Amino acid sequence: MELLFLGTGAGTPSRQRNVTSIALNLQGTRSGCWLFDCGEGTQHQMMRSQVKTGKIEKIFITHLHGDHIFGLPGLLTSRSMNGISDTLTLYGPKGIKAFIDTTLSLSGSWLTFPLEIVEIAAGELFSDEHFRVTAWPLTHPVECYGFRIEEHDKPGALDAQRLLADGIKPGVLFQQLKLGKTVTMDDGRVVRGKDYLGPATKGLTLAIFGDTSPTPAAAELAANADVMVHEATLEVALEEKANSRGHSSTVQAATAAKNAGAKKLIVTHLSSRYLREDAERLLAECRAIFPNTEMAHDFSLFRL
Repeated sequence: MELLFLGTGAGTPSRQRNVTSIALNLQGTRSGCWLFDCGEGTQHQMMRSQVKTGKIEKIFITHLHGDHIFGLPGLLTSRSMNGISDTLTLYGPKGIKAFIDTTLSLSGSWLTFPLEIVEIAAGELFSDEHFRVTAWPLTHPVECYGFRIEEHDKPGALDAQRLLADGIKPGVLFQQLKLGKTVTMDDGRVVRGKDYLGPATKGLTLAIFGDTSPTPAAAELAANADVMVHEATLEVALEEKANSRGHSSTVQAATAAKNAGAKKLIVTHLSSRYLREDAERLLAECRAIFPNTEMAHDFSLFRL
């Protein structure tokens, strides 16, 4: 999988950072991708990347502030104009359906593809054969969530040589045994797939936070996560200002990662007051607390 940051700024776009949007490329599992937030100008950012509107299967919205949703109506209508007919599922807090319905209605727009809108609450959003996704409430002036994406463990490799040695021929039986199923042979033998599988490969866990000031929920949302994505809107010297507006400082983001036992922290959502030359100073504040921290810039790509 890959994380591509399409926008890493907070509040308003700047010349160096667009507002928030993150694409999760599900390569190796399926051909599509998921989008987390869709601030103004996201589809312009997509045009400068490898992300294609037709490949987006799901969009997760953390909260309804404009820098996280104002790109949605344009993205949806462009998807229609491009003739894409595949279903798209949109997850977001209560009010996301009214926002979409109203903007499409007032602008005389329509969609040519099925759009499923799921207004979320804390808890499991879905679980399929590959992933389980849960939403966790954060601390912000409006209803806001973070998302925990847990990839299911992958079965170990099938020991084909042992199967052949035991008189089991390749074909449909191999496919069933690779899934760990138990099958009954024509001669009455019962063969358990798990007896022929190597050790399972542990799935990845990813925690993507929306905007938040420090919250107890962070420890569970990002518990032992392989990658944690957290806002760092302001430097530690402006921590009080950040918290008063429902945001976190660099040091608070790093502390949350440390307390959660995350393996890697990626900070994003930086105030437009900061220029590229400020990045190292802000990153150093994080690394003083949590050394394995990276800072996302627009179009930063992280392979998981």
